[in-house]
Amino acid sequence: MGFKSEQKDLTFSDLEKSFKDEKNRSLKTLMDLEKTILWDRIESILLKDYPVGQKKEGNKAYLPLFLFKCLLLQKWFRIQSDPELESQINDRQSFQVFLGLSAREASPDYSTFSKFRKRLTKGKFDLIVGDILNQFSDQGLTINEGVAIDARIVKSASRPVSNKTLEKIREKRTTPEGNLDKNGNPLKFSRDIESNWAIKNEKHYYGLKEHASVDAKHGFVLTTALSPASVHDTNYFPYCTLYSRHIKHALAIVYADKGYAGEPNRTFLAMNKIKDGIMRKDSKTAKLTEYEIERNKKISKVRYIVEQYFGLSHLHDNGQRARFTTIDKNNIDIWFRQVAFNIKRGFNIFQRVSMA
Repeated sequence: MGFKSEQKDLTFSDLEKSFKDEKNRSLKTLMDLEKTILWDRIESILLKDYPVGQKKEGNKAYLPLFLFKCLLLQKWFRIQSDPELESQINDRQSFQVFLGLSAREASPDYSTFSKFRKRLTKGKFDLIVGDILNQFSDQGLTINEGVAIDARIVKSASRPVSNKTLEKIREKRTTPEGNLDKNGNPLKFSRDIESNWAIKNEKHYYGLKEHASVDAKHGFVLTTALSPASVHDTNYFPYCTLYSRHIKHALAIVYADKGYAGEPNRTFLAMNKIKDGIMRKDSKTAKLTEYEIERNKKISKVRYIVEQYFGLSHLHDNGQRARFTTIDKNNIDIWFRQVAFNIKRGFNIFQRVSMA
């Protein structure tokens, strides 16, 4: 079958559009983003163990890097659906140039994006995130001097239901009939049964919880993962710490708010020779000392950067609401956000340095 080749031949339409390139800010931004990282290294990661495109017979497949870049465009330009992404690629010259499409070529069908997502794994994203961060590190950025960990509620993509109703739906889903629609066909769309209820700031939420770690100096997202909303933040502290180790430099210190305070997390850091940056809280037997209060203030001025990521992703990617109805699909979605966020963050840092 093989892969589709990138089209390099220019048509008259391409030449006509090229006269407008200098005033096309989206195109300039994408061309600058294109130069931010070495894409061939990302491509080699995507091609490894990638079964599509290896057969000689049948229609040619799209290169995985091509589809990966399509989904990055979806994040960078706040495109809410795959059909809209298909439409935007067909309509926008800047997208076509970034992807290597000529005016004669059409975007992949929107269903291709969905199929591509299903072929990606946590392991692939870890390798890609690690490679990007190591590229930035090789260019002089110091990463892992400090890591900030926190969590936030992500509202379910489905309408909230009571725990009793939710339990009935879960029981039904375990039966063969529960996975069929009213016509006896396999369910194409189903409600979210992995979310549950949690209370935060005296408000009830139905959904998931995103656990994230962010580089405290530059704001790169080092790891991010979803759980049901009721899972306590501190349960993911070891996970977020261990999956933050992408580059050759060891983690120096981990910052976290009072919700992560406790002997288990302090012991975990000590055993892994990582400095403790967890804020302290009052206990039943002792109040905070003046030193601990002052220490908390200093930590709060550093760990805010993870909240900055939460705020930006909410503003630009509707990050406080799940897009899909399963944790697996939503994890893929937030991992794409992580890659898109990190590339754009690195691009912005290097832009500021070049202008200084």
